[in-house]
Amino acid sequence: MSKKWLGILILLVFVASGFIYAKSKLTPRESWFSETNTPVRKVVFEKGLPSLSDLVKGVKPAVVNISTTTVVKGLDMHERFFGPSNPPNPFKDFFGNDFFDRFFGDSPRREFKQRSLGSGFIIDKEGYILTNNHVVEKAQSIKVKLSDGKEYDAQIKGRDPKTDIALIKINAKNNLPVAALGNSDQIEVGDWVVAIGNPFGLETTVTTGIISAKGRVIGAGPYDDFIQTDASINPGNSGGPLYNLKGEVVGINTAIVSGGQGIGFAIPINVAKNMLSQLKTKGKVDRGWLGVVIQKVTPEIAKGFGLKESEGALVGDVMENSPAEKVDLRRGDIIISFDGKKIKDMDTLPKLVGSTEIGKKVKIAIIRDGKTIEKEIVIGELKDESMQISRKPTTEKDFGIVVQDITPEIAKHMNLKDKKGVIVTDVQPGSPAQEADIRSGDVIREIGRKPIRNVSDFKAAMKSANIKEGIVVLIKRENTTFYAVLRQE
Repeated sequence: MSKKWLGILILLVFVASGFIYAKSKLTPRESWFSETNTPVRKVVFEKGLPSLSDLVKGVKPAVVNISTTTVVKGLDMHERFFGPSNPPNPFKDFFGNDFFDRFFGDSPRREFKQRSLGSGFIIDKEGYILTNNHVVEKAQSIKVKLSDGKEYDAQIKGRDPKTDIALIKINAKNNLPVAALGNSDQIEVGDWVVAIGNPFGLETTVTTGIISAKGRVIGAGPYDDFIQTDASINPGNSGGPLYNLKGEVVGINTAIVSGGQGIGFAIPINVAKNMLSQLKTKGKVDRGWLGVVIQKVTPEIAKGFGLKESEGALVGDVMENSPAEKVDLRRGDIIISFDGKKIKDMDTLPKLVGSTEIGKKVKIAIIRDGKTIEKEIVIGELKDESMQISRKPTTEKDFGIVVQDITPEIAKHMNLKDKKGVIVTDVQPGSPAQEADIRSGDVIREIGRKPIRNVSDFKAAMKSANIKEGIVVLIKRENTTFYAVLRQE
């Protein structure tokens, strides 16, 4: 062999050795990528998403189709042409009743049967089925169709409008398939989920997606705590199950965003599990009660209270003869934990309190004047949730509000029992006061945590206030007190 060919052979061996060495450093499922100024990252490749057919075959039999019939009153002939006659319709007044009776006959209101569809899933062998309250709440009759085509009449056993959960029951002699209930607290954003239901009447439709978010508050009620998913949810899916890849129900499909794509919401299954016993035995849910009006701790309020983080629930008012009053909770207290659970924001507290057993003694932690205090409180029973913070506004030159002392005449006219503070008599449009939702008739009790007894106190407090940093103001409006923040951008 010539020296020339020997050199070429040596070079080929060297190149081949380097290739084999480099390949030995990479596993078959790994690849390496690097970018300018970016650390090298390892990406693990899977064989691909597995088929969900076995999972669906296992869980589908427990999913049911719910059809309801509701009787609604239709319009009489006059109302079909000219609209409701209350307030009186000028056309009817002009022509008179005889005109309509002569041409159309005596047409009283007719009753129509309105049918709607929803979904649900069987949770035990006795025939109990979980669904949404809005699927069955006004129904005169309910029919449940199983995956094998058999139909049964169903009865409502319990409803909770505040969480939109309902429990219905069928009497089936056959051995019913049962859905396994999972733990919705363990799901994570990015987990795969499967939704099964009857969208638009298309029975046992299967869609997939991921958990897009947890703890969503969408304005459905005081106990909002929704799972957001991009698995397709449509009308008719309501009440159907949202499964994880273990075949466990982690949510009850409930709501969609009108006009949105890939945005659906499900009630965490743990919410339903916590109230199942009460729905079965009482037909309703009794909730715990503290007796406080709370509001959000904004960054401005946090700064005004000397807090590092805007976390917790700020007590704006304490109701008379409530569990909170009995343990000396006060306006301005910030509740940071309840029964060992951290209160990250205002929305967390009502859900925790509402799900707590009535009569149970729990520990709460509050921040008062910069100090952390622990208290034990006995949870009461919620009787009426109608009390909410209603916003109304207030007063002074740079802040756009005008105030005056509370005279006996004003107190009598406004029905004010407590004459402490100053009353707002005018609010300038577009002012910081209007932005803070302060209104005429509001009483200002505190500014910057300092009590306000009269106009002199008010002027002194406002003079020393820094409007750019924000001022925390305690407002009394009708039977409610709350904190507002005056701030100028």
